[in-house]
Amino acid sequence: MKCDDDDGSDEWTVMRNTSKKNMTRCGDDWGRSKNSFCVINNIYPFDSGVYWCESSSASSSSSSSSSINISVSGGSVILQSPVLPVMEGHDVTLHCQTKSPPSKLPADFYKDGSLIRTEPTGHMTIHRVTKSDEGAYKCSIQAGGESASSWMLVSEGRSTTTVPPPPPPLPPPPPPSSCPLCVWWPLKSLFVLVPMLMLVIFLVRPSGSEESKDETHVSELKSSP
Repeated sequence: MKCDDDDGSDEWTVMRNTSKKNMTRCGDDWGRSKNSFCVINNIYPFDSGVYWCESSSASSSSSSSSSINISVSGGSVILQSPVLPVMEGHDVTLHCQTKSPPSKLPADFYKDGSLIRTEPTGHMTIHRVTKSDEGAYKCSIQAGGESASSWMLVSEGRSTTTVPPPPPPLPPPPPPSSCPLCVWWPLKSLFVLVPMLMLVIFLVRPSGSEESKDETHVSELKSSP
């Protein structure tokens, strides 16, 4: 097995979880590790488990790859299960078969050591997988034996975020009220017309001296023979 990234700048190590030990590193008590490679010379059923790559570079933050499932069968019965994690909500089918025909025989399917169902044709479908379906699966065929355990991983489904539609535009503000103008214009006209009217009256009205002269002239005309 080999771990690698796009630019090859980080150092990677193969890790695994098995039914015996969890989070063990290649080269500790299994396999030989060199330059992001992990070599297992002789593989056995107890090497079945989940394998992944983990960054071992001190210069960068720790990161890991996706996990894969490796099953090693030492008998005549094999359980075919997904190598990569199954996404939540999808369907998955497990196949239990023998190395030699006939392969489609009735089979018992187990999860984490407990019998879950018996299928007459040797395959079991799990509909709409959830996180609770994750675990170690195996199967057995009568007169054929039992398969090695196979880990099935379930990854979380991608959440879809719905963007709400934008709110409707606000209505335009109401036009300014014309009532103040209705009051202001007549008042303004009065302010202009009243002084003009007073000025006209003042100019047209005769002065007091002229009135007295007119009265004197009239009296003289009346008194003359």
